[in-house]
Amino acid sequence: MPLRCGFVSAQITPDSTLNTTVSQSGDNFTITNGNRVGNNLFHSFSQFSIPSNGSAFFNNAADVQNIFSRVTGGSVSNIDGLIKANGSANLFLLNPSGIIFGANAQLNIGGSFIGSTASSIKFADGAEFSATNPGATPLLTMSVPIGLQMGSNPTSITVQGIGHALTSVSSLAPITQNPSSSQLRVKPGKTLALVGGNLNLTGATLNAPEGHLELGSLSGVGMVSLNPIAQGYQLNYENGQNFADIQLTQKSLLTVGALLSAGALNAGSVQLQGRHIQISDGSIVFSKHLGNVPGGDILLQAAEGIDIMGTTANAQIRSGIRSEGLNTGTGSPIHIITPHLTLSQGAGVNNNAFGLAASGDIRIDAETVELSGFSPINPTGVTSLTTSSRTAKSAGNLFINSNNLLVSQGAAISSVGFGAGSTGQVTIHSNNTTVTGDNPAGLYSNISAITYGTGDAQTLTLDTNRLQLLNGGVVATTSFLIGEAGNLNINATESILIDGHSQANNSSINSAVLIPQALIQKLFSLPNVLSANAGTVNVSTPTLTLSNGGAVSVTNQGTGDGGHINITANTIFLDRQGSIQAQTTSGEGGNITSKVSELLLLRHNSLISATSGGKGNGGNISINAPVIAGLENSDIVANAVKGRGGNIDITTQGIIGLVFHNTLIPREELTNDITASSEFNVNGTVQINNIGVDPNSGLTALPANVTDPSQQIATGCSTNRGSSFVATGRGGIPQNPSQDVTSDRTWSDIRDISTYRKTGEVIAQIPTKEAVLVQATGWRRNTQGKIELITDKSPTQAQQPLTCAAVPKS
Repeated sequence: MPLRCGFVSAQITPDSTLNTTVSQSGDNFTITNGNRVGNNLFHSFSQFSIPSNGSAFFNNAADVQNIFSRVTGGSVSNIDGLIKANGSANLFLLNPSGIIFGANAQLNIGGSFIGSTASSIKFADGAEFSATNPGATPLLTMSVPIGLQMGSNPTSITVQGIGHALTSVSSLAPITQNPSSSQLRVKPGKTLALVGGNLNLTGATLNAPEGHLELGSLSGVGMVSLNPIAQGYQLNYENGQNFADIQLTQKSLLTVGALLSAGALNAGSVQLQGRHIQISDGSIVFSKHLGNVPGGDILLQAAEGIDIMGTTANAQIRSGIRSEGLNTGTGSPIHIITPHLTLSQGAGVNNNAFGLAASGDIRIDAETVELSGFSPINPTGVTSLTTSSRTAKSAGNLFINSNNLLVSQGAAISSVGFGAGSTGQVTIHSNNTTVTGDNPAGLYSNISAITYGTGDAQTLTLDTNRLQLLNGGVVATTSFLIGEAGNLNINATESILIDGHSQANNSSINSAVLIPQALIQKLFSLPNVLSANAGTVNVSTPTLTLSNGGAVSVTNQGTGDGGHINITANTIFLDRQGSIQAQTTSGEGGNITSKVSELLLLRHNSLISATSGGKGNGGNISINAPVIAGLENSDIVANAVKGRGGNIDITTQGIIGLVFHNTLIPREELTNDITASSEFNVNGTVQINNIGVDPNSGLTALPANVTDPSQQIATGCSTNRGSSFVATGRGGIPQNPSQDVTSDRTWSDIRDISTYRKTGEVIAQIPTKEAVLVQATGWRRNTQGKIELITDKSPTQAQQPLTCAAVPKS
């Protein structure tokens, strides 16, 4: 635990490097003189600590714009009392040895306050006011400050307090911002900034109403730029800087809102920059916007990760980030940049509109985003990342860019409309996306756009490589009243797996108009009116697998239409009650269009269905797939009750297992059915277009004459000198050209070659000219029954070819 101020000997002492004068009356210190250059006033202290209920009063001239104070003695500044100054001067407090603000610390200054453990302040003209190398005669300037120069190992800043006094009747109502007896607060429209090493806020309240609030945590040498803005200063950080950690615990509060009695015109802005940011125990970054201009940005950047977890002990206030718009000004946009973002145990990042304007957007840029769990105190308080509106204006848009996205244990990513305003658009780009599980209250993990009012749900777009919806996880657009349910666009470049169920529902991609569950009915006091239409679900992926009750569906439990499903895939595999369904209770049935380039396979009670349960007509089903197989009581159904049965149009090269049946109970019959029947009306049509294989396709015309026989016979010996051509048995050439050769015996030479095995000198007769080949003109059988090819003699005189006669007898 950090040392509290009440246990140290508080003292404010000048260090004699400047003309600073300090007078003391009990625990109250008055600071005068100093060195003034233009509108800048410089003070230098060897010690600067204020006891509980004490004060440090900078008694400056009213026209001073900036007060720069440094602490050079090497001791920590323990501040547990009041710091005040005259006029509207900005106050800079620099102590490289560390700063601790106690629970009783307060600010009463007219300008901005920047507390830092930096080593020096830099100015536009090159001057530097150093706390680590003060020198006998420091160079002072009338120039404007441009940055804080951090040392090699900046020390920490600690802010202690008793925790915020925020209250809320529910997560759907505005937070009541009660005054806190323990807070560091600047005047409206000014900056409150703390910049140092590790920043530890324990029950602390930092308040910059309508202004700018900044926490910067660094671990090494670097320059932090001071950029002037209307509210004071905004800090910028160099590329490659090393950061340290920021912790908000025990109901710490960072707020840029204001009490209504203060007549706020706008909401301020917040920026946190560090290595690892942790927000827990009901601690919150809070913007309450009561004005008529757009709220300022809320930006959190962490070099390693951001963890947001838990709630207050009574579960009224979530740990996290919250923006509320209560007038005509758009709510503050929230932007989070970090490699890893984790929300758990009922924490939330929420942007809500309760007034006459839209809520702000939420944007997340993170390599990994994980949402999990619920408040252990109140299971209905699920971990959430949401935009919402209770007004005639829309909820803000929600964007997530990540490599890995995990939503589990009932957590939710959603945009929600409760009134006449629509939801925002939900757009997610993630390489790997997994939504899984539920919580004890039966609330399932989901990515969704939901309307509980008359406004429409907007489009939800999910671009991913791999999508997994497991154990009841859902991606959905949903209406619980009159507003349209909204469209879904799912594009997975590798695969989609939808598998299993939770205690509340099956895993699914769906657009639905639903009768609210009892819990939702109670939470939102919804009337029993369901007249909305379901939306369109577009799914594109190479491999779609639906198993153990997993589904792609459009559903309408009210009087509206059933919506549409469009699926484009290489392979669709439905197994163990996997389904593609378009269902309505009384409206027109939804339509299903499926384009499959390789295989559509249904097994173990799986189903493709477009049905209507009331007066509406059954939906239409269009399937284009080379191979369709339905096994183990799997069906394709477009039935109706009082309306006309739907139409089924199938284009394929082959169907395996599935057979047309005119049946109203295809699920009860243990057969693989294709049916479009109606119980009390006209049956629909089933058309199957079998595209066979053209037997002429792919064949190559062969030549009539395979070879030219005139070129196959060469001139042999002119006389029989022992050579012969023999056809033996059925293995050679048939004696009758019309007979078949029924044996595959190979050629065999049966001559006795032992007579040729004679030794002796061989004298070859070398022909002087090449023999001229003459084509055979006939054949004959000699007296031995052998075939001889014959021809006329060559018309030219030629040297007799080399024959066996040239070999002398031994």
